[in-house]
Amino acid sequence: MNGTPWRLLPYRVCRAAENMAVDEAVFRLNLRQGLPPTLRFFGWQPPAVSLGYFQKASREIDVAACRRAGIDVVRRPTGGKAVLHEHELTYSLVAAADHPLFTRDVIGTYRVVTACIVEVLRRLGLTPEIAFEGRSAAGTPLEGYCFAAPSRYELLVGGRKICGSAQVRAGGVFLQHGSLLVDIDPVRTASVMGVSVDGVVKTTTALREQLGRVIGYEDLARLLRGAFEDTLGVRLAEGGLSPAEEALKERLLSEKYGTERWNLEGRADPGAEPGGVDR
Repeated sequence: MNGTPWRLLPYRVCRAAENMAVDEAVFRLNLRQGLPPTLRFFGWQPPAVSLGYFQKASREIDVAACRRAGIDVVRRPTGGKAVLHEHELTYSLVAAADHPLFTRDVIGTYRVVTACIVEVLRRLGLTPEIAFEGRSAAGTPLEGYCFAAPSRYELLVGGRKICGSAQVRAGGVFLQHGSLLVDIDPVRTASVMGVSVDGVVKTTTALREQLGRVIGYEDLARLLRGAFEDTLGVRLAEGGLSPAEEALKERLLSEKYGTERWNLEGRADPGAEPGGVDR
């Protein structure tokens, strides 16, 4: 391992709005200041549904069902489809697109990060499959559900998706989100996504089902850290947000992610918008 260490923001559980505000603050400050890569592991409390940047809440999820169940709704700065964040470990990675380990395209970056997740699954004794061609759920009842079909270089175990990813790029910097499912409740997932239980069961799996046991989130975060370090040959140094990132996070919470207007409709103070989204 050599070169400048990457920053690791250790596993922490937050509300949905704070999770997204943190990630966008890190992304935007990297745009301005050209910082080293930042890898973050986190959970969600209470559970939340995150919408992809371009999705319409009224079309993609059952907002009323989310409210009845005490499930937050938030809009991600990244693209992709809707995800129920409940029994999972989520990662975010922010880095320069021209970093020597990555590529200037979305799929190439997926390929690099997927290799790290593959290593974790193999260390757990599983045999992951990489979706080299990808599939589409467009035009099906599962169209708005992230785990309905894998994109290229996303992961399957036993033919079903176990990890979903989404990305945003602007100004030569990318932010990638990924959700690694630890467990899943098909009935609850189906109810908030407005899809069939059978559809969830047929397309989605989780570590508990595949391993036959429960794995702790902190333990999984440690495994992920080791896999990123070993696979990419980098050193991760634990740290926190800078004062500038903290200040921007609070602003984004107030003006954007803490507002129903943004989360349900996708509109916010233009000053709080990220750059462009390519996915």
